[in-house]
Amino acid sequence: MNEKRDTFSSFHPVISFLFYAGAFILGMMLIHPAFLLLSAVMAASYYLTVKGRRGIRFLAGMVPMFVALSLINPLFNTYGNRVLFTWMGGRPYTVEALCYGMALAAMVVTILLWFASYSQVMTSDKFLYLFGRIAPSVTLILTMILRLIPNYEKRISQISGARRGIGMAADTGDNREKISHGMTIVSAMTSWALEGGIVMADSMRSRGYGTGKRTTFSVYRFEGRDKGLLILMSVLLATVIFCCVMGGSSASYTPEFSINTGIYTVLGAVAYGIFLTIPTAVNITEDIIWHILRSKI
Repeated sequence: MNEKRDTFSSFHPVISFLFYAGAFILGMMLIHPAFLLLSAVMAASYYLTVKGRRGIRFLAGMVPMFVALSLINPLFNTYGNRVLFTWMGGRPYTVEALCYGMALAAMVVTILLWFASYSQVMTSDKFLYLFGRIAPSVTLILTMILRLIPNYEKRISQISGARRGIGMAADTGDNREKISHGMTIVSAMTSWALEGGIVMADSMRSRGYGTGKRTTFSVYRFEGRDKGLLILMSVLLATVIFCCVMGGSSASYTPEFSINTGIYTVLGAVAYGIFLTIPTAVNITEDIIWHILRSKI
């Protein structure tokens, strides 16, 4: 199945930026298990609605990462009262440290999942539209950096495929040959990046970049649906922040495991879950409407 149409990305750039700002910031600050679970599930759900079956492989790759990060943390963090076993001359491996490692691993996996969909929703033209007038130079640099990653992946795939055809891929031969083939690809990528930077600089200079007042062109309009969704997202974010301030998201893993389960936790989790569900709900609703209309043809 090919990549599916992402209806949420068709909203105004302010909507997309507000959502990802909330998802990233709250995702890195909240370590309560309920909030972490909601964030991970919603990030994975939205990624699947965008990528379809192609996203299953990426999600499957997140599982061993989660397990590895969870198990590694207790090796360095020895805080906790319940010891599972000891190693290296009595160094404790505790349940509390393992739970804390799972929380950190869930946070890392969630942020990676949000970033995986971010590159498709927040395109460079949207980023320039939002911040081009405020800080044009910084915005241009950030846009080029964000664009560099997918371009690098595409070019590495092309070079690796070409070298595989002549039997010189990075995973063929003995260890010495693998290193040599891999360094050749790195060298080619470095040369391509430097050459591309020079060409882009010359092109921008010849087009008069920086010589006069910069103008912008935009095709984005703030419509009624954008206004309604902006109000909803703002109310949900305010609710989550209020509940967090009231201690609803408080959680402690070491030296003792303790989490808040009061009314503010429930209210904050519900608001947080609804906020993170918005992109997935928009895409699923659009798919349902499309299937209904197609069945009437």
